[in-house]
Amino acid sequence: MNFPKAQPAESFDFKNILYEKKGHRATVVMNRPKVLNCLDWPTLRELHRAFEDVSWDDDIRVMVLTGAGDRAFCTGADLKEQADRCLDKPDAYWKWMGAFINVHEMLRNIGKPTIARLNGMVVGGGNEMNLSCDLAVAADDVIIRQVGAARGSVAAAGATQWLPLIVGDRRAREILLLCEEIPAAKALEWGLINQVVPRAELDVAVDVMCEKLVNKLPECIRYTKQQLNFWRDFSWHLTVGHARDWLSIHNLAPEVHEGIQAFVEKRPVDYEKIRRPDPA
Repeated sequence: MNFPKAQPAESFDFKNILYEKKGHRATVVMNRPKVLNCLDWPTLRELHRAFEDVSWDDDIRVMVLTGAGDRAFCTGADLKEQADRCLDKPDAYWKWMGAFINVHEMLRNIGKPTIARLNGMVVGGGNEMNLSCDLAVAADDVIIRQVGAARGSVAAAGATQWLPLIVGDRRAREILLLCEEIPAAKALEWGLINQVVPRAELDVAVDVMCEKLVNKLPECIRYTKQQLNFWRDFSWHLTVGHARDWLSIHNLAPEVHEGIQAFVEKRPVDYEKIRRPDPA
């Protein structure tokens, strides 16, 4: 039987991500800086393919995930795409959510240690990408924020399942219900990230952490990750399929329409409008 093999990074014709393999390290960059590295359908598909290749490449011992530029790591779903292609279309949203789930599945089960290099704002589904990595190093001016409850969604692709495990139940509720910004120093204090450094030292700090991980036994690392993932897998598999269907149907709700339209029109969400009863 011929098993699939890893490919040279330069052989991939990626449009929305950058992929590099150097020595025992792979680096994946979400490369849409003009839209703060938000995730559209093509980007999700490319991320999945890159993560798959990292998993297959026996020479790779660690992977770094980051965003292009210095403004954003990732700001979650591309709401412009959602408005154009998914708003009021449950079937289209169901497919998009499936691609998002598959990326998390691949990232969590990649078999190599993963580091989130947090180079800018980490918002919504972008924080869920952070949570799917094993470790996180952040520049000291980074902010982290969940926004679903303020924008017409539910952070059910990792945040609702894993934040209670990482920061505790009360902190998780504060993050998910209040939707407030969390500065890097506070995120470190809460255990949401592992290390905070001055922006100018971010790459050095990531390099040092990568070198430490490269110099470990790969099979032992892989099985350690498998064991560590138990509670994450348990909560994930109990909830994510249901969430995919519920969010698809909820895509028809007035809350979602108002949240996305407010984003597209660059205005605040009209929460009073949602609270008023529908005259119909």
